[in-house]
Amino acid sequence: MIKHIHSLYLKNSVISTDTRDILKKSIFFALKGDNFNANEFAKEALDKGASFAIIDEKKYQINNQTILVNNVLETLQKLATYHRNFLKIPIITLTGSNGKTTTKELINTVLSKKFKTTATKGNLNNHIGVPLTLLSMTKETEIGIVEMGANHSNEIDFLCNIIKPNYGYITNFGKAHLEGFGSIKGVIKAKTELYRHLKKNNKTVFINTNDQIQVDKSKGMEIIGFGQKDTTYPIKLLNANPFVTLEFNKVIVNSNMIGNYNYNNIAAAIAIGQYFNIGNDNIKTALENYNPQNNRSQIIQKNSTKIILDAYNANPNSMQSALDNLFQLTDKTKIAILGDMFELGKYAEEEHQKITTLVSNSNINKIYLVGENFKKTTSANTKKVLFLKDFEAFKNIFDKSLFKDTTVLIKASRGMALERITTLFD
Repeated sequence: MIKHIHSLYLKNSVISTDTRDILKKSIFFALKGDNFNANEFAKEALDKGASFAIIDEKKYQINNQTILVNNVLETLQKLATYHRNFLKIPIITLTGSNGKTTTKELINTVLSKKFKTTATKGNLNNHIGVPLTLLSMTKETEIGIVEMGANHSNEIDFLCNIIKPNYGYITNFGKAHLEGFGSIKGVIKAKTELYRHLKKNNKTVFINTNDQIQVDKSKGMEIIGFGQKDTTYPIKLLNANPFVTLEFNKVIVNSNMIGNYNYNNIAAAIAIGQYFNIGNDNIKTALENYNPQNNRSQIIQKNSTKIILDAYNANPNSMQSALDNLFQLTDKTKIAILGDMFELGKYAEEEHQKITTLVSNSNINKIYLVGENFKKTTSANTKKVLFLKDFEAFKNIFDKSLFKDTTVLIKASRGMALERITTLFD
């Protein structure tokens, strides 16, 4: 059955999963969710131009354009693996608590200087997004770059069995999704499912030798190391005030990325670029022309206010890193607008209080803490720290004049949508 569907896919090599944006001559996969059953929309998909519809409920079978399978999602996943094996191309996969989407974009930017690459779009990195990424690869694709996300154990292993990667990289191990992983030990165990998969299949891992956990957990594997220590690809961090400047092979890279924490993301792209024989000048050009987007470490100038927008996501480690960067900036007046960190489970109160205490005792001039979790915390410095229930509460007290000639960090979990604050400066 999968072989047959794949032959149809090669002739109609576009996948659709939503009848609101059906593409002509696509194959519609009738996926199910908690609140929807796309089998009901198979006819609509065909009427809108899909060539075939994959369904798993017989009552929605119409004609030879509908293909009945046992489970649509499993069929999508199996088709993706079949297609991956059909292409026989090297695939790099990466995961981690912080920075994986940025790192994926940087790796893609560098490798595309020499190769035809296909990479995960946005953060389509789950049990549906990963198969869709694999199925977006074509005969022209020379290297695939696939991001994997996870919020519970065994998810990375499951995705690896779909992807069958040749190379892997874990950005870091942090306090993300603690609600699902249970503890930092749970995070490490879950993320290193990638290492165990690569080791079992005699594949290669890239490791940041500055990270002792990566060094320890990858022992006994085929390793390609990079970092500031003696390693395969030595890469020096020269400064980050605010933009990261690095050196490799006597080549200076002046990036548009802010913060020491982005050293790791850029260094990974440099090392992987070198491994795949991308020339030094091409690596430099690719990285210096890369500009962060999608609320990830963006610098936005609003008149005399410089905004560091890092509101795509947040957990205790990434929040600490963003604040450390703000602390070391020499700007005269610094303001932090921080929103709740989600999916911390039983650790939520403790981790939010740590951040409140940290900023209360810092050199930041004014701190706005936004969200229900931060409102449960306390600060002795009531003049400097202001607690607000949500974005609307912040909006109601916002006074643009108070932000004149300041540097402002906006950092929060995606669900807080604090990027809306930037519009208040218009």
